[in-house]
Amino acid sequence: MELRQIQYFICLFEEGTVTGAARRVNVVQPALSAQIVKLEEELGQKLFIRSARGMEPTEAGRRMYQLYLPILRDLSQAREQMTLRGGEVGGEVAIGMISSLAESVLSEALTDFARAYPKVNVTVTNGPLLDWVAAGKIDAAIVDKPRRPFSLSVEPIIDDELVLVGPDDDTVPPALPLSAVAALPLLFTPREHNLREILEDYARQENLVFKPVFEIYSMTALLGLAEDAGLHAILPLTVVRRHARRSSLRVRTIEAPAMTRQIICVTHPRRPLTTASALFLDVLRTHIRRLPDRIPRAGDTDR
Repeated sequence: MELRQIQYFICLFEEGTVTGAARRVNVVQPALSAQIVKLEEELGQKLFIRSARGMEPTEAGRRMYQLYLPILRDLSQAREQMTLRGGEVGGEVAIGMISSLAESVLSEALTDFARAYPKVNVTVTNGPLLDWVAAGKIDAAIVDKPRRPFSLSVEPIIDDELVLVGPDDDTVPPALPLSAVAALPLLFTPREHNLREILEDYARQENLVFKPVFEIYSMTALLGLAEDAGLHAILPLTVVRRHARRSSLRVRTIEAPAMTRQIICVTHPRRPLTTASALFLDVLRTHIRRLPDRIPRAGDTDR
């Protein structure tokens, strides 16, 4: 098996057509097709099936993609490092990050990192991040700690307080128990959202049932609707801290029980981070830990 064949296979898998893959690696289509056939003969398995939609990977093809994509990325990183002069840091960094946290820290973190390491190309994405770390598609991810078991390495970063945000209404006290929160008109994320899982877990512990008025995936949209419609939402403090100071919303403490989401960094236990990835994660962690933990109150002078 040759490196060229692996590169062609990865391109064909991702592009879905021989035309697209050949264009991407800058070879003629017959040459690429011949290498794929040779690879299939060597492995004794069909990797693709031609269909009306293009080249569909078989189960063997999907398994090979999961196995060889991390290897190809490691080779690319190694080649990049060897072409740099001593002391320079370069290469590709692929990090996953939940959007609710990215809105608070990503811009400043990327600016600082690019200034210190201009030879590094950084990609930050969102999606099924735990699956992508496990498959080697990304180097690491910054996520809420899941409630379900998983097999990745975990480093805690911060405990992010969950607060009640809603109208500046004196009939709702500045601190209240979760049982009182459950009686308010609430906005929630959908059940497939990790924040919803965290909130439902707290509710079960308190024998409570939430009955949201609306369910919206975007936390930013929840904040906007809370302000426009006079409703309440339970959201991480890192999400509401800036918005609340610029709006008429009021942030209240939830007690009995106090509620948090844990922000963690996950990496693959058998795939060491490159120097560039480790440095970028250091910058991200620093910016996340600098997030102010003081709850903005109505009447604050910096609101």
